Amino acid sequence: MQPNQYRDIRLEKLEKLKALGLDAWPRKAKRTHGIAQLAAAYADAEAWPNEKLEGLGLSVSAMGRVLTIREMGKSVFAHLTENGEKLQAFFRKDDVAEPGWDVLKLLDMGDFISVTGPLMRTKTGELSIRVKEVQFLSKALLPLPEKWHGLQDKEQRYRQRYLDLISNGDVLKTFRTRSRIVSAVRRYMEDQGYLEVETPMMQPIPGGATARPFITHHNALDMPLYLRVAPELYLKRLIVGGFEKVFEINRNFRNEGLSVRHNPEFTMMEMYEAGSDLRDMMTLTENLLSTVAREVMGSEQLPWGEQVISYAAPFRRLTMKDAIAQYGAIDRHQLEDGDSVRTLAKSVHIEDVETKTVGTLLGDLFEHYAEKQLIQPTFITDYPIELSPLTKALEGDDRFVDRFELFIGGMELANAYSELNDPIDQMGRFQAQMDEREAGNDEAMLLDMDFVTSLEHGLPPTGGEGIGIDRLVMLLTNSASIRDVILFPLMRPMKPSEAADNTE
Repeated sequence: MQPNQYRDIRLEKLEKLKALGLDAWPRKAKRTHGIAQLAAAYADAEAWPNEKLEGLGLSVSAMGRVLTIREMGKSVFAHLTENGEKLQAFFRKDDVAEPGWDVLKLLDMGDFISVTGPLMRTKTGELSIRVKEVQFLSKALLPLPEKWHGLQDKEQRYRQRYLDLISNGDVLKTFRTRSRIVSAVRRYMEDQGYLEVETPMMQPIPGGATARPFITHHNALDMPLYLRVAPELYLKRLIVGGFEKVFEINRNFRNEGLSVRHNPEFTMMEMYEAGSDLRDMMTLTENLLSTVAREVMGSEQLPWGEQVISYAAPFRRLTMKDAIAQYGAIDRHQLEDGDSVRTLAKSVHIEDVETKTVGTLLGDLFEHYAEKQLIQPTFITDYPIELSPLTKALEGDDRFVDRFELFIGGMELANAYSELNDPIDQMGRFQAQMDEREAGNDEAMLLDMDFVTSLEHGLPPTGGEGIGIDRLVMLLTNSASIRDVILFPLMRPMKPSEAADNTE
């Protein structure tokens, strides 16, 4: 049958429920225990055999969605699910209070019900409620995905995540794990003395990263606003204001394409610590990731595709040039000469070679040769200054900056700086970014004079870092796509023909 045919049948059952004087969508559920609570307390058949359960004399009420219904003569067995846990409801015609047995004939898979009765264990050893009362909580007018195969189409799974969560237990597990990962990250940061703060999501000037922003408009003030691409400049203002250690876990928005590693709306943690530098951020990051892996996943050795990643500290360290040389099988000395760098870039078909700076081309060569090869955790350091407008220069070589990016599983997970705190240098860097914007780079940063003013009031030496929470969850849960770890990822609009196919 088609979904609309199922719906018609269920609408008929709804009318019969009403005829019995029952509310298919009551205001409140009768419930004394959650299904997970009952399973945790009484699921052990050896500790709680049937005679011991019945000896409790305990009557419980639990609610859940009906996943299966099986009728055997004057008995009905149904599995209810709530929060990923299952519990069996056992109905006998002589037990169920009126109009209970008539209600069972109107029950469909997908309905929410509440059942009340004593706990028992069936002959097969399954924890169950011997139902004395049944209450309808929500009549499902559309059927669940097909019983044995669940929701298979990836696009439909992302668009209708509620069905994905119902039909695919592993998906629910992934998002429960995500929540535990975020909690473990937050707990670790607080244990290190960091204070969690919140900074603006709408900003008059987008800053903190080289990215294209989303633009909106505030009607009352008649001014453009930008969804933030990063919280960096506001968090550093807090260090100027006297905070020692701050962090924020929240959304960033970048008007970029979609891929298995990119969603325009994503979750980041950024943290800043007065008096520290890049090396302190490395130590913090190693300890954070190894701690979260152990606490949440139970091990520092975790699968990634067909490989195993070790999150045990310390992580490997490579300069950008060393990584290009190693993974591109290139003589390291070639990377010290601008003409040689341009020749190498042309040989691998990098675009706009003649108009880009040598530093920018080194970044392109790193991405081409090395990035996808960095499976084990690796800190890449010594970035060209053109790629890092907010970072202190290296001592003795102002062409490069004191920055690292952490790569795991062939993708960037974290980005950290010894923060630039010289307001005169920062003003010059902003001006260079503005020149890039005039040349057509709409991802270059805008000039934020208030931030420069804050630096002129004094920013102490500061280490700062951003960690991609979505990508961290991808890595720890062995998920191949960022859409698998974001509950409601952005999707392209469906064409009318696709929408029609989706309802068949």
